[in-house]
Amino acid sequence: MAAESTAQPMRHIVCMKWGTKYEATYVNKLYAMARRHLTGDFRFICLTDDSVGIRSEVECFPIPRFDIRPEAAGVRDRAWRKLTTLSRDLPDVYGLQGQALFLDLDIVVVGSLDEFFSYPGEFVIIKDYRRPWRVTGNSSVYRYTIGAHADVLDYFRANETAMREKFRNEQTYLSDYVHEQGKLTYWPSDWCPSFKYGGIPIWPTNYWRRPFVPEGARVMIFHGECNPPDALAGRRNRRFRFIRPATWVAEHWHE
Repeated sequence: MAAESTAQPMRHIVCMKWGTKYEATYVNKLYAMARRHLTGDFRFICLTDDSVGIRSEVECFPIPRFDIRPEAAGVRDRAWRKLTTLSRDLPDVYGLQGQALFLDLDIVVVGSLDEFFSYPGEFVIIKDYRRPWRVTGNSSVYRYTIGAHADVLDYFRANETAMREKFRNEQTYLSDYVHEQGKLTYWPSDWCPSFKYGGIPIWPTNYWRRPFVPEGARVMIFHGECNPPDALAGRRNRRFRFIRPATWVAEHWHE
């Protein structure tokens, strides 16, 4: 009898870059952080419309076809393109097979990523920070099997108008759809804290205390008010909300 294979599925880090909001340096720094914090072999994949300036260790693929109506003028990008990370193109056209950990470009990895690939669950995502009673996840970090959730994208394509009227953005739609299938799981709450909600000292101590990395954090999530270079410089995009420079960013967010 032939020996049973013990080979582990290939691990992938997947990110996306489209438009002009983020420069190639965000991809390069994300790769470097992943390499420092993930042991063993993995492939780093970037789905992008512009690979110029991205380091050679990153495998760049075109963003799978996504023919939907554009956002209205003045409306923030609702990141519907992120649903293409679940496309059938990844296994069928690009030949990618195995586990994928999606990471947003504007996150900072501060601890080990190893357990993100072994944590139990079919589709694992961050639990919503401010409304824990909702099923909605924050899609800055999620793990899935490549090709196993193509129906999420297929259903959206077939019902785009209704889904965009019902759901505010891709992560609310994605979370609801996978939850209805009984496949949604959340990361431990301390693994992916919000910089805005969990890394800034409370008022008025924010005027003399610097932002910090909460205990147990592995990936710091930046959403809403500033991104890593803003935090490092002590900038927020809302008036009368002060932060001192988050000097810890420089220790991690680099090549």
